[in-house]
Amino acid sequence: MSNRFLNGLGRFYLGLVLFFLYAPILVMAAMSLNASEFYQLPFTFSTEWYSRLWSNDEILTAAWRSVWIAIVVTAIATSLGTAAAIALFRYEFPGKKILQVLLFPPIAIPWLITGTAMLIFFFGVGIGRGSPAVVVGHVALALPYVIVVVTARLATFDRALEEAARSLGASPWRVTRSVTLPWIAPGIIAGGLLAFAVSFDQFVVSYFLSEPGDSTLPVLIYTAIRKGFTPEINAISTIIIVISMGMMILAARFSNFGGER
Repeated sequence: MSNRFLNGLGRFYLGLVLFFLYAPILVMAAMSLNASEFYQLPFTFSTEWYSRLWSNDEILTAAWRSVWIAIVVTAIATSLGTAAAIALFRYEFPGKKILQVLLFPPIAIPWLITGTAMLIFFFGVGIGRGSPAVVVGHVALALPYVIVVVTARLATFDRALEEAARSLGASPWRVTRSVTLPWIAPGIIAGGLLAFAVSFDQFVVSYFLSEPGDSTLPVLIYTAIRKGFTPEINAISTIIIVISMGMMILAARFSNFGGER
């Protein structure tokens, strides 16, 4: 009886947590389909706010900027992160353990502190604010995620496969291209999807490093909320959430948490 009670209590607690996490999102998505600009009830289904969204040049410009920045960041972070993960997997060198530990603070440190530090650093080296600074800042944030995911995939890799390829005369690059990369491809894809999601959703660093009038979509949404909330913000926020959750689901599918597919 006590076990059944504890199981029921655990399920109730889990359901409560999920409700508080997703109820606001569901309400926002529903209001993006409500005809009333002031969220009046009863609910009247309408796609008017999505139609207005596609004619809003300011939002579309910011969305395109977020997309191309996320694509560039994904390409850079995935390439560098994969190379770093393979190097950490293959080679032993002084300070390796320390380097692996240092991968986690950028994930744990609040982005407000990271954004402030990056702003001071970029002005100190003469880069200032703008797209180059935003791209570099996003790469710095996304890189640890890629390394961690690819490293988890490499943990299931049999080193004997590389040794067998070398014994047959394959060059290091041929071993990497024909043996290692195909095996860790799911981890690379998952890491790339995470990098895209981290960059596309990033607000704090983008807010600190973007130039005035040249904002990313999250920064524009924040600014629009301060000026006056409109249902168009509900519509674009719903689209962002759908894209982000899709990225996370695909990343979880491909990475499989480092296990076998």
